[in-house]
Amino acid sequence: MKQITYIERLIFYDLRLHLEKPEISLITGARQVGKTTLMLKLQEYVRAQGKQTLFLSLDFEEDKQFFESQRRLIERVQLEFGQSPGYVFIDEIQRQPDAGLFLKGIYDRGLPFKLVVSGSGSLELKEKIHESLAGRKAVFEVLPVSFAEFVNFKTEYRYASRLTEYFRLETAAAAGWLEEYLHFGGYPAVILGNSLADKKRTMNDIFTSYLEKDIAYLLKVNKTDDFSALLKLLAVDTGKLLNVSELAGELGISFPTVKKYLYYLEKTFTIKRLAPFTRNSRKEISKASVVYFADLGLRNYARGRFDDAAASDGFAFQNFIFNMLYEKYRQSPVTLHFWRTKDKAEVDFILSRGNAVVPLEVKYRSGHKANAGKSLYSFIERYRPTAAYVVARDAPPASTNLARDKRVRGLPYWRVWFDELIA
Repeated sequence: MKQITYIERLIFYDLRLHLEKPEISLITGARQVGKTTLMLKLQEYVRAQGKQTLFLSLDFEEDKQFFESQRRLIERVQLEFGQSPGYVFIDEIQRQPDAGLFLKGIYDRGLPFKLVVSGSGSLELKEKIHESLAGRKAVFEVLPVSFAEFVNFKTEYRYASRLTEYFRLETAAAAGWLEEYLHFGGYPAVILGNSLADKKRTMNDIFTSYLEKDIAYLLKVNKTDDFSALLKLLAVDTGKLLNVSELAGELGISFPTVKKYLYYLEKTFTIKRLAPFTRNSRKEISKASVVYFADLGLRNYARGRFDDAAASDGFAFQNFIFNMLYEKYRQSPVTLHFWRTKDKAEVDFILSRGNAVVPLEVKYRSGHKANAGKSLYSFIERYRPTAAYVVARDAPPASTNLARDKRVRGLPYWRVWFDELIA
């Protein structure tokens, strides 16, 4: 049987639809999450339709000469296409100085070719490009491979249209995939590694490349050891309240420096900060945030647990649920928060849309042991949600009442992705 070496990504179909739009398709995301592979697949798709394409990368020395000026790039494209329409794929645009203005000048000429551009996270990509290309681009953030994409790949796409049935029936197999995903995460090259040594070597390359190319080179951070130490502390404290002053004291660096590093970590798609849910009650925490990692494998590597067969834990599972919720709702009117009070009542996630709210409490424990706690009841009493969920690795079916309040339902983790949780 031929081994499958390409992991199908759901975002590919959104990108494919946008190929017919005149605006620039701007593909962003962390280093090595698969942006270049997506572009090459898009190019392959366009070519199969008999259309002209040109692929250029600012990582290639022979291509850099064409980015010395807008005119030089246009001349190179016209050499390939003449005056006919075509598709120009540009990889690693963050290496181009004033990339936003550079692309804007080309787009505004109204030339008959479509631009598909990708770049890893940097301040140039996140800020100046967005400002310069206002109204001229659509942004597509590529995340690490999701758990659904991971399981589809691992099962060779046999159940791609029946994944809910697979999870419901193949509980032991699904539990094995979950443990592997919680341990190694969703970087494509790590998933494709054939052994622990391969995966560790790949993750080391990703981590080192991130520090050297994004942090040291692009963002001009000289003390990458301090940056790496901060990343380790955040990995250890995943899902806990962020205290910048304590981090600064423990690292021996200034408060402003820690804040700047946290900003860089967000802008390079490494961490995501979750804000608290509050209705201006004096008893609720209203300012502190919680940090989650975009990739669980990177989190485990940063905290020195990548070799550990038991690397997954309750906070890794909580991070996993956060990532699932983030991906599910990031382009919807639903907002995601956590809830904590000064009396230390806490609920892991709150979904809100308008006046509707739905709390989710995450339990790493299995089955009926994953009962609702006092904090969830406190939230229910205060906000009267129409539904509340206890999410566990293998909780009872969603119809099962886990608590004295009929609104509380047990929810197996995989249903978080498939079920409509908030009306």
